[in-house]
Amino acid sequence: MSLSIGVDFGTTNTVATMVNAAGQVEAVHFEHGGEAFDAFRSVLCFSEADDGAGRGPNIDAGPWAIDRFVELAGECRFIQSFKTFAASAHFTDTLIYNRRMKFEDLLASFLRRVRVHAGMTFPKRIVIGRPVSFAGADPDEALARTRYEAALRAVGFEEIHHVYEPVAAAYFFAQRLNTDATILVADFGGGTSDFSVVRFARGADGLEYRPLAHTGVGVAGDAFDYRIIDAVVAHAFGKGSEFMSWGKALPIPNSYFKKFSRWNELSVMRNSRDYRELQDLARSSLDPERIRAFLAFLDADAGYAMYRAVSAAKTQLSHADEAVLSLHVAGVDIERTILRSEFEAWIAPELQEIDGCVDRALREAGIGEMQIDRVFLTGGSSFVPAVRARFEDRFGADKIETGDQLVSIAYGLSLIGRERDIGRWAV
Repeated sequence: MSLSIGVDFGTTNTVATMVNAAGQVEAVHFEHGGEAFDAFRSVLCFSEADDGAGRGPNIDAGPWAIDRFVELAGECRFIQSFKTFAASAHFTDTLIYNRRMKFEDLLASFLRRVRVHAGMTFPKRIVIGRPVSFAGADPDEALARTRYEAALRAVGFEEIHHVYEPVAAAYFFAQRLNTDATILVADFGGGTSDFSVVRFARGADGLEYRPLAHTGVGVAGDAFDYRIIDAVVAHAFGKGSEFMSWGKALPIPNSYFKKFSRWNELSVMRNSRDYRELQDLARSSLDPERIRAFLAFLDADAGYAMYRAVSAAKTQLSHADEAVLSLHVAGVDIERTILRSEFEAWIAPELQEIDGCVDRALREAGIGEMQIDRVFLTGGSSFVPAVRARFEDRFGADKIETGDQLVSIAYGLSLIGRERDIGRWAV
């Protein structure tokens, strides 16, 4: 039995790895609908218990949660991207079937379902990844750590090690090095983009590691999704429209549509003050049908349907010059061709923030582009051509390497778990 497990709990997907009997790291495998997979969708579905015995709600996660959501036609609470709540002092809990759920409750519930669907017993030691900078406004990293540990201990872990996600990816990549090298790892998750500059050397005692810099920024795949939603979808739900107040026509506040930038906020919007305010706005709106469409969208808990449509279009744009966004929810029908050039113009502000974060990493490391020997791109948004092009232009295409974008962090975490001194990698 493995002594430890490596868990990359991601905004979009979660991957777990363990060391097998042969001493090799392998992913924890799952099977759903006759298909095997390693990347477990980071979603939860809460539904009312069927037996009326006063138990708490039924809970499921991953594709089983999605099945339940579809089966119940939205008559449940579907939570996605909840990692983004981790460092937010503004999020205390959410009410789910008369039960208040804190972040640590959500994470513990999620991990228990991962364990059930893996059909395994977790070891007592975990090496868990964490972003360099957590997502959200004014993130509280100490709070996030406290919440993580509360959840992990509730599940049964006794020895907990936190490792920066790009450091784990760097360790994974370093296994293929034949010579000493200074590596820049760029990890593009759903909620954050993190960068580490690390010096690796082959010594008598194995792989020697010297961290030079760690930086992060709260923009990544979700922010790219939001740009598509803002340009193509939000107007169908009232963005740009007006309402009457004391005889004056005023714009509908953009703050409601900003919720589309964070899937986690959209997941709980149906049970928030924003929803009640939108009901009032529907009565005073100069275009009430669009506001009612927004309310119907929230009533149907259609965020996941929109996520799938946007994600499909974004993925298509990684391989083609254009894509079609097809979304049919809550009485709104959208069929819109998106050019890659449009998409790249929309995400230009995020690309600039990423560039700035790389600048900070190099300054912190005290080196320039020419002193970087390899650049390892990992995470889902590393597939976006405009992202890769920034690094190729800056460091040279011959230095760029990718591979195992969805599992490299989790593999690195378990590899670190085999180290005699895990503490030198942990934070």
